[in-house]
Amino acid sequence: MATTLLLLLLPPHALPLPPPPSSSTFGRRRPLFASLKLRACSSPPPLPPPEPKVVVTREEGKNVKLINALATYSIHCLELPLIKHAQGPDASRLPALLNDTEFDWIVVTSPEAAAVFLDAWKAAGNPKVKIAVVGAGTASIFNEVLQFNGQPLDVAFSPSKATGKVLASELPKSTHKSCKVLYPASVK
Repeated sequence: MATTLLLLLLPPHALPLPPPPSSSTFGRRRPLFASLKLRACSSPPPLPPPEPKVVVTREEGKNVKLINALATYSIHCLELPLIKHAQGPDASRLPALLNDTEFDWIVVTSPEAAAVFLDAWKAAGNPKVKIAVVGAGTASIFNEVLQFNGQPLDVAFSPSKATGKVLASELPKSTHKSCKVLYPASVK
């Protein structure tokens, strides 16, 4: 391990002059630096940050759980957001649609879609709806938000396997001849 040595050096005009020769020194001169005290300080240099081993690319601030999980295994991460979510062109229509139309199911397939839906649902005055989610990650958004707000909304269905194909095949059938489903999705 490298150490850092710190020396205090003074310019020659600031050095104390040696005393004049006396009879007790028999004409010998004292060395010029005899009265100068040097102090050395040894400490390790600061360690450079570790090289990242994993780059996380979700939106800034949405990587915390993953970064913390990897840190428990001493894996250093670099947060490099490559995704940015924005409101779609018809997002403002969703609250009115929830008020004016009755759906058998509202199918939500991502945590981001869940957050957008919840905002619209609150803006619509919390209408009664049946929610189906694709998996635990999406369901957790509803659970986290509703724990704090105490709103009357629960996830009515989640498939046995977190895929759209399994969700479509296992979604409980409506009592009507046809099933009316709202699928809030992102714009491609």
